[in-house]
Amino acid sequence: MSSIPHPKNHGRLSLGGRIATFLGVTVPIAGLAAAAAAAWGWGFLHWADVAMFLGMYALTVVGLTVGFHRLFVHRSFETYLPVKVVLTALGSMGVQGTMIHWVGLHRWHHRHSDAPEDVHSPHHQGRGVFGFLRGFWHAHIGWAFHADPPALDRYVRDLHKSPTLRATSALFPAWAVLGLAIPAAGGALLTGTWVGAGTGLLWGGLVRILAVHHVTWSINSVCHLWGRRPYATGDGSRDNLVMGFLAFGEGWHNSHHAFPTSARHGLRWWQPDLSYWVIRNLSLVGLAWNVKVPSRQAQAAKRRSN
Repeated sequence: MSSIPHPKNHGRLSLGGRIATFLGVTVPIAGLAAAAAAAWGWGFLHWADVAMFLGMYALTVVGLTVGFHRLFVHRSFETYLPVKVVLTALGSMGVQGTMIHWVGLHRWHHRHSDAPEDVHSPHHQGRGVFGFLRGFWHAHIGWAFHADPPALDRYVRDLHKSPTLRATSALFPAWAVLGLAIPAAGGALLTGTWVGAGTGLLWGGLVRILAVHHVTWSINSVCHLWGRRPYATGDGSRDNLVMGFLAFGEGWHNSHHAFPTSARHGLRWWQPDLSYWVIRNLSLVGLAWNVKVPSRQAQAAKRRSN
C-alpha cells in the first residue's frame, strides 16, 4: 500500500497561503458583482466589454490548455522557446499559480488519478448526498486550501533545467497584473473613455478570471462525476460535452486520461477541440512539431466495447 498520505492529511496551507487563495477565489466574484451592477445601472453592456472578455478568455484558456497542460505537463508536442514563454505568460494570466507549480500538481494528479492520493479527486469524501457534495467541493476548489503533496519538485525536474522557463514561471505576479492591465487599456482605446477602462478591467480582467477559474476547476470536479466513459482508464474521468466547448477541448477528459500524451483530446469528428486546432495551426506554420495523436488502432484497443 502506498505510504503517501491522503490529500486531506497533507495539512493546511500557511495563513498567508490561505489568505492568498481566498482572495484569488473571491476577488473575481466581487468583480462580477461590480460589473453586473454597472451594466444594470447603464442598462446595457458595451460591445467593447464583450470584446475584452471574449478575447482575454480565449488567450488565457489557450495559455492554460495548449501551454500549461498539453505542452508542459504532457509534452504532447514540441515548440520553440519563445512560444513556450508566450504560452506561459498567457496561462499565468489565468491566476492559478506559477506554471511550474501547476504542472507539478497536474502530473501528480495523473500519477494518482482518483486514488486516495489524488489531490483533487471527488471520490474520497464520504458516502451519500453529503459525501458527494463534499467531494464536489473538494475537487472544485477545496483542495487548493491544502498543502502540496510531498516531494512535488521531482515531478518538474525537466522544467527546472531551463533557466528561461524558471524565470518566466516565477514572473507569475507580473503576468497576472498584465492580464488586468491589457483589458483596461483595451477598453480605454476602444471607447476613448476612463469608464471604458474601468469596465474593460472588470469584464476582461476580473470576470474573465472568474470564468477561467471555474471552467478549469470543472475539469477536476464535473469531468470526474458527469459524462460518458468511452475508454477504459481505471479512474472516474469522463467526457463532458459542455466542458468540451467551454474548456476548448479539455472536457473530453476520459479520452485524455486514456491517451494523456495526445495533443488532441476530442478524438471523434463531432468532438470540438479548439486547443488541438491551435496546435495544428502552429504545426502548419512550422512553430510546432512532434505532435502526438493516438492511431485508430490504439483508440480501438482502449474502447470499452473491447
